[in-house]
Amino acid sequence: MTDDIQHEKPTDETDESQLESEGDGEAPEEEASAEAAPAEEAETDEAEEAAEAAETAETAEGEDGQAEDEADESADNVVRFPSNATDHVQVVRMVEALLFAAAEPLDIDSIAARLPEGADVGAAIEDLQKLHEDRGVNLVRIANKWMFRTADDMAFLMEREAVSVRKLSRAAMETLAIIAYHQPVTRAEIEEIRGVSVSKGTLDVLMETEWVRLRGRRRTPGRPVTYGTTEEFLVHFGLENVGDLPGAEELKAAGLLDGRLPPGFEVPTPSDSGGDGDGDFTDEEPLTEEYGAAIDEHLTASGEED
Repeated sequence: MTDDIQHEKPTDETDESQLESEGDGEAPEEEASAEAAPAEEAETDEAEEAAEAAETAETAEGEDGQAEDEADESADNVVRFPSNATDHVQVVRMVEALLFAAAEPLDIDSIAARLPEGADVGAAIEDLQKLHEDRGVNLVRIANKWMFRTADDMAFLMEREAVSVRKLSRAAMETLAIIAYHQPVTRAEIEEIRGVSVSKGTLDVLMETEWVRLRGRRRTPGRPVTYGTTEEFLVHFGLENVGDLPGAEELKAAGLLDGRLPPGFEVPTPSDSGGDGDGDFTDEEPLTEEYGAAIDEHLTASGEED
């Protein structure tokens, strides 16, 4: 019995030692897990700090990029002059370019503002004037400003003739008809036939169209000027001579005359030549000289009446 008890006792001790060893093994594991938890938290903090640092770096890079863009834009607004910009020849070329591209004349200050500092604008303009003196465009000064302008002797290239069509007034048509049928006729006779006075503008328009001309002077007191039609009148209306103008019967047939005309009414027969006052300006001076004087007299008389 004693031996058995003694023999089992170590066994119990062995078990206890095993239990103790097992207990001792579990404790380190708990300690390791406890130590691992702070390490994980530290790693998380480090990751957050790294993310914040990356965001800060990206923001800084964006601000730097924006600053660079703004710097580039401001640099674009700065005039970059070539290395030889201060040379007088280069200054002359730049002034020429500015004046050529300008939409309006430029003064000295406006030109100098676009040139390098210290550029002699006056000397450049002087040289440009001499350079363009014999060319198709000249550099001229207008109201203390400078601009390029077409040379005076080239102005004919810019002219354009245009034919303006003007409709004759009723008074002008009536006056033209009276002159055509009653020529040579005086102004007083025209007014008597129409029953109203003839304005200066009416006869001026007919003479400007070159349909009416001065034919001569009537051999009556005052020697009044007589009027008649021209060759341009015949060309415009397709007539060989004024005798081809329609007579009373033709006008009635065309409906231009009333069938019941007042007693004594007749349509005169016009004539290209002959009649009192036809080509009879004077018996002493040449016709050409008196013709011009007659026109002056006509214009003076018209002005006095108006």
